[in-house]
Amino acid sequence: MDLIVTLVLIGALLVTLAAGVWIGLALVGVAWIGMELFTPRAVGDAMAITIWGASSSWTLTALPLFVWMGEILFRTRLSEDMFRGLAPWLQRLPGRLLHTNILGSTLFAAVSGSSAATCATVGKMTLPELQRRGYPDAMSLGTLAGASTLGLLIPPSIIMIVYGVTANVSIARLFVAGILPGLLLAALFMGYVMVWSLLHPRAIPQEGETLSLGERLRASRHLLPVLLLIAGVLGTIYTGIATATEAAAVGVVGALLIAAAQGALSWQTFRDSLLGATRMYCMIALILAGAAFLTLAMGYLGLPRHVATWIGSLGLAQWELVLALALFFIVLGCFLDGISIVVLTMGVLLPTVEAAGIDLIWFGIFLVVVVEMAQITPPVGFNLFVLQGMTGRQVTELARYAAPMFGLMVLAVVLLYAFPELVTWLPQRMAG
Repeated sequence: MDLIVTLVLIGALLVTLAAGVWIGLALVGVAWIGMELFTPRAVGDAMAITIWGASSSWTLTALPLFVWMGEILFRTRLSEDMFRGLAPWLQRLPGRLLHTNILGSTLFAAVSGSSAATCATVGKMTLPELQRRGYPDAMSLGTLAGASTLGLLIPPSIIMIVYGVTANVSIARLFVAGILPGLLLAALFMGYVMVWSLLHPRAIPQEGETLSLGERLRASRHLLPVLLLIAGVLGTIYTGIATATEAAAVGVVGALLIAAAQGALSWQTFRDSLLGATRMYCMIALILAGAAFLTLAMGYLGLPRHVATWIGSLGLAQWELVLALALFFIVLGCFLDGISIVVLTMGVLLPTVEAAGIDLIWFGIFLVVVVEMAQITPPVGFNLFVLQGMTGRQVTELARYAAPMFGLMVLAVVLLYAFPELVTWLPQRMAG
């Protein structure tokens, strides 16, 4: 009976998604089918209460604020200023300006929260310049595709907020937990660029002028706005001064001040950023509401308990469970976006993860890194779609360029499992 119910629900979900129905509405529809056909519970009031509860969560308030902050900064000169501040320091590093993709993505990720926004913003800044100077397209596009996924991992992160709400985990601690793994991934990407450049010295163009230390320090003043904003958002969270929601409000005010200081704050940009954030948040909120109702329906059907029992009966060791889940999420990521993966699977998998003794903060960071991989895997790789729109290249070609970055993310997952302190050390030292 359980197998029949599962097949019916999976089939209904696949059919509705294939028909082009919005993901949130598809989730609500499948949940309604499951409860109506297979449980005695009245569907109407359960759906109303669950969707209202999921939509009115105070914790979720941080999400639209961080999205709005990213939308404001997207309309400023912040990305151009980052390039001008970073480039002078990279002239003597193997790979030279290729590192602007990685460092630019790392910095912008800390004020964005979105992988696609990081890819688009940093790409607009770096790709034309790298192409003009003769850097190889494979490395320019590959490093950007990989490094821009840091928008998911380095806080503030939209997907971390979604996971925190779904798993009932502290979002502030999740944010702090993502810092060291994010820097680890950035270091792995930069290390790869250095090694590749040393092996292919003729592929990296020679730079004409070498700036003095004083000139480089003067150029670094362009980095001050983004560094101050990062300090304002993450510093208030780490010291315990503000919750994630309050820090999001600090970020919005800081973004508005930066836009005003750059002369980019007009009524038009304010309106466009607010509407852009509203559209993005409404899409995410609908998915979350649908997923909450589906989770409730699955609870009544007993599917999470049966799945957890089945996985438990396999007798998997902890590392085998982590490996199986990594492969499961990677395959799922070929067809769904990261937020959908989180909200579709957590209701089923969290009891099993907790039973295996896996820390939920660590699991959240592990999940984000694996979802990052999905951003650069076809057919549904969102960073690849962004790059395709910017360059006109085929998705398969871009995926090939990004393949080394995928391999480095796999290495990062291994390191995080071998050294879980990379995730847990900072959250344990948070104030409050």
